Amino acid sequence: MKELLHTTDPTVIALAQMLLRNEDITCFEFDVYSSILEGSIGILPRRLMVADRDHFVAAAIMRDNDIDLGQ
Repeated sequence: MKELLHTTDPTVIALAQMLLRNEDITCFEFDVYSSILEGSIGILPRRLMVADRDHFVAAAIMRDNDIDLGQ
């Protein structure tokens, strides 16, 4: 698994997941529960992970849709 993006904005995560699912790329959201435990004030970023083999294509999809990969 490789990190595709990390952000504190839940709308960016939702958009990225939708774009990846449309291309049949499986993704996983990490750190969801850490963000909830910190009180939902949005200081802990969530990470979106993809399989190593899908990372290059997934990153291109994010760039094509003007999504900052946060790296």
